[in-house]
Amino acid sequence: MHLRTVDIPTPDGTADAYAACPEKDGTYPGVLLYMDIIGLRPVIRAMVTELASHGYYVLAPNVFYRHGRAPVVEVPDLSRTEDREAFLGQVFPMLESQTAEKTVRDAGAYLDFLAGQPQVRDGKAGVTGYCMGGMLALRTAAAYPDRVGAVGSFHAGHLVTEAPDSPHRVVARITAPLYLAHAENDASMTREDVTTLNKALDEGGVDYTSEVYPGTVHGFTMADTAAFNPAALERHWDRLLSLFSETLQAG
Repeated sequence: MHLRTVDIPTPDGTADAYAACPEKDGTYPGVLLYMDIIGLRPVIRAMVTELASHGYYVLAPNVFYRHGRAPVVEVPDLSRTEDREAFLGQVFPMLESQTAEKTVRDAGAYLDFLAGQPQVRDGKAGVTGYCMGGMLALRTAAAYPDRVGAVGSFHAGHLVTEAPDSPHRVVARITAPLYLAHAENDASMTREDVTTLNKALDEGGVDYTSEVYPGTVHGFTMADTAAFNPAALERHWDRLLSLFSETLQAG
């Protein structure tokens, strides 16, 4: 794999990102991978490389670039409760400042960057995201239906809120096939929230699959957290790779 760090020009500055694609000459479908709230780090780099190894050009931007280059906040031992709570206390304000408007603006820049790479094949991009990244993936697909060909969302939280711009209020704009994987135990995305989201998708006529992974908690794909579930990670790869293979026609 050819893996590097790149800088993406955006309307609000410069976003650093991981980018990876096969070393073999050729062109590949572009994929935008949104990080979880913990940020760019070795686990995300490994996921980018793994996905790219299946025949994709994968871009994973530092969503919090307005606050600095990654790591914006040094990641502690997240298995320690005190360290984890202190870390989240630093990053949650960054998430709260990442408005829907900023997300859509950034997404346009990320998709432009992908489309401009010589290794990226013409056509729609895939988008996938984890934790908060799942929410960003949905917003991206809703805002750019003509540019997104497939969407994955894994253990995303807060997809259903009382806010006027709650993600579930815009999902009807998604035209790409969508796969959603929810944690069985997740206070940020309850069973009632999943039902509400599915209803919005049904009413919008969206082509989607929504699954709850048994025995999982929020963050189940992330190998450097206490939430990690190896079986759920493998199931995630199976579903995501099948989705992208069927829709993006990877070479």
